[in-house]
Amino acid sequence: MVRNCKEFDFPFIARRMLIHGVPLPELLDIAGKKPWETSFLDTMELWKFGDYKNYTSLNLLAAVFNIPSPKDDIDGSMVSHVYYVENDLARIVKYCEKDVITIAQLIMRFRNESLIAEGDLERI
Repeated sequence: MVRNCKEFDFPFIARRMLIHGVPLPELLDIAGKKPWETSFLDTMELWKFGDYKNYTSLNLLAAVFNIPSPKDDIDGSMVSHVYYVENDLARIVKYCEKDVITIAQLIMRFRNESLIAEGDLERI
């Protein structure tokens, strides 16, 4: 499960794979498939509850559910600068890891389950 995966992550990754001559895995090869024939689960769609008028950021959802913000260092708008100017791939990796942890925590909240404990997060 990924946040905004259907409108950003998966199309971006699939396009870059094609540009670089990397065969698409079956999961991303969705040409001609109907939405219900794909196995993508997107937290942004889960939170919309069918509402298409608004966008809710991951940072705001984290705040609403009292989950530490993944955007405490950089956000998506800064990735290009951090990569090309600062040449700090490790910082981008950490940013992505925090996003994934936040999404996992949101799913726990959506299911009305306890958050993953801080000590358990360190082992992930």
